Amino acid sequence: MSNQYLDPNLKVFSLNSNPELAEEIAKVIGVELGKCSVSRFSDGEIQINIEESIRGCDVFVIQSTSSPVNEHIMELLIMIDALKRASAKTINIVIPYYGYARQDRKARAREPITAKLVANLLETAGSTRVITLDLHAPQIQGFFDIPIDHLMGVPILSEYFKNRMLGRDIVIVSPDHGGVTRARKMAERLKAPIAIIDKRRPKPNVAEVMNIVGHIEGKVAILIDDIIDTAGTITLAANALVENGALEVHACCTHPVLSGPAIERIEQSKIKELVVTNTIALEDEKRIGKIVELSVAPLIGEAIIRVHEEQSVSTLFD
Repeated sequence: MSNQYLDPNLKVFSLNSNPELAEEIAKVIGVELGKCSVSRFSDGEIQINIEESIRGCDVFVIQSTSSPVNEHIMELLIMIDALKRASAKTINIVIPYYGYARQDRKARAREPITAKLVANLLETAGSTRVITLDLHAPQIQGFFDIPIDHLMGVPILSEYFKNRMLGRDIVIVSPDHGGVTRARKMAERLKAPIAIIDKRRPKPNVAEVMNIVGHIEGKVAILIDDIIDTAGTITLAANALVENGALEVHACCTHPVLSGPAIERIEQSKIKELVVTNTIALEDEKRIGKIVELSVAPLIGEAIIRVHEEQSVSTLFD
């Protein structure tokens, strides 16, 4: 592909959550990022101005709904409204990290389902398609009544370990029951067995490790999760694996939320390296020696081109 994309009807815009990733995606496609400004009124209200014509264009807006989540969601909704009123032909929302996804069902009485609420907001504002990566639960796709392309981080993470672990005796470990499918996908790619950590969680963000199901003794363990937030689960899991005879522990995830005590916990844990993707922009203080960052820009860039050219996106899942 030449490094300049010639169709003027494809426009890519970035908001404030992850401009570095947006720049990289634009470079992969071969377009300049669209011109728009996001400013604030003095009381904090968001004002967006699109500074070029987008009439009749396929517009792609890149925005992770990461911290500060509410700011970034509001920016996105206001941008969608601006695009709709400026007669964009399609409004395609690229959400590398979909926030509020962890409340995806009523686990207790009188709980909200925020993943559905955010889907409703995006649709009501006027988006015509969503492209996202590793939703916390794949069923969230069903919360949308518009097309959604759900890309996977596992191939990117697997590729990294495939080259690093040649000839080593590895086991892929899911830190809980919910992540078994993800672990199995990576295990198939790396032709390795899987193990599962059976843990009980007394309350949110507090994890308690119980038993390890599977053989990990004398092996190099690779823990895989979709989101690492406070890193309680993953660091407890890593320490339990080493205590039970794993040679060393590597960890990986698609979305490095890494809030609160996460960095300190990772530093002090038995995790040798933590491999993440750039769906969420890492602040400088989170860029520690143990963290390796891989880019999702080639994957998302290719997905955008395929959607725009009305080609199959499913081949990207292989």
